[in-house]
Order: sequence, then C-alpha cells, then structure tokens
Amino acid sequence: MPALDWQGVLTGQPLQWILSGFLTTLWVTLAGMLLASLLALLFMLLRLSGGRPGNAVVSSWVSLFRNTPLLVQLFFWYFGLPALLPESVVAWLNTEHVLGLGFAQLAWPSFEFIAAIIGMVFYSTAYVGEEIRAGFNGVSHTQIHAGLALGMKRGQVLRYIVLPQALAIIKPALFGQYMNIAKNTSLGMAVGLMELSYRSRQAEAETFMSFQVYGIGTVLYILLVLAIGMAGRKLGRRKVWQGA
Repeated sequence: MPALDWQGVLTGQPLQWILSGFLTTLWVTLAGMLLASLLALLFMLLRLSGGRPGNAVVSSWVSLFRNTPLLVQLFFWYFGLPALLPESVVAWLNTEHVLGLGFAQLAWPSFEFIAAIIGMVFYSTAYVGEEIRAGFNGVSHTQIHAGLALGMKRGQVLRYIVLPQALAIIKPALFGQYMNIAKNTSLGMAVGLMELSYRSRQAEAETFMSFQVYGIGTVLYILLVLAIGMAGRKLGRRKVWQGA
C-alpha cells in the first residue's frame, strides 16, 4: 500500500480552507446553541403564562419544525423567503458590508450565514424546547407551592427552585441536542455556507486527496462534539446544575 501524502493538505491554501471552514462551523454551532436555548426558554415561559393560546402557539411551532427536514427548511430560508422580499433588500443582503468602528471593523454576516443560523435555530428550538419542558415537568409541584407559601415571588420560584432542578434533569439530553446542532451545521453547505464540509470539499477538489481531506474534517467534527460533551460533564459537576 503506498504511503499517504499529507503535505499537500496540512500546508498552504487547503489547510487555510479547512481551518476557515472549521471556524465558521464553530461560530454557527455556538450561535445555534445560545439562540435555540434562549428561544426555548421563552417558549417555556409562554407555556407557563400564556394559557391555552400560548400552549397552542408553542405546540404548533414544535410540530411544524420537528416534522419537516432541516434541509428543506434551509432551502426555504435561503431560496424561498427572498422571493417574497423586494429586490433591493435581496441585493443588500447579498452584498458585503463592513462597519468601521475606528479601532476595528465589523463585517455583516453573509446571507448564507444568516439563512443557516435562522434555519438551525428554529429547527433546534423545537427539540431543545421539548427537553426543557420535560425538565420543568420533572420538578415536583409541591416544591413550587412551598416556595410560594414562603412568600417567594413566581420569578424567584422559577429562578431558585424550578430552573436549577430542571437543568440538572435535562443536562444529558440538552447537551445531546447541542451535539446534534454541531453535526447539523454540515447541511449549511447546501445553501452555500462555507463551513467545514464545504471547505473540505473545496480542498479535496483542489488536491484530489480525498482520504486526507475528509479524514481531517472528520477528526475536527469529532473534536468539536467531544468538546461539547466534556463541557456538559463539567457543568454537571457544578452546583448550579444540582439544584443547590
């Protein structure tokens, strides 16, 4: 068996492409985790305080986004939604914009990045939200009533009694969803997002070193998912996750 040549992949432009794609994957993963969690918490509050209308809105959201493929949703946000927007808005979204701050420059994200984030967050919220709901339902109502009987406000009961215990209950499942977000970022290449899979394919087309390029890409995905799992285990040992 001939020895594999790694030199053409670990140096020069191919390596820069792969690292750039991994950085984009990392940003999309972190943004997806944060925004999906915040939106899921808002939905949980809507369930708690919105009565039947609130439950109906959240249930409809979950049903819609869980029962349609993520790839189709990404196509909708990237190809479908712009068809409803004025041409001037679409042109602005597809034009590079840089905001000068004096000491630095802030680049407006590409439309591919925005569409991927929207699709990823809306899709993931349907799953993260259900995990959070399961955690809230796992907290005994007697503890809630006891907190209220002690004179605590509902916000304090939620913050100091319900939320810590709910997070402790759902921690493994929640970080499992975060891992899924990291892996699902690869679908962003379908709408032109230059994440790790897109850049790996670009590097492979340049070097024709399929095993080396996709081997490195696979290792980087594994490292990212393992890092999320390790973060979950580390947080699981902290008191905030144990309801204390």
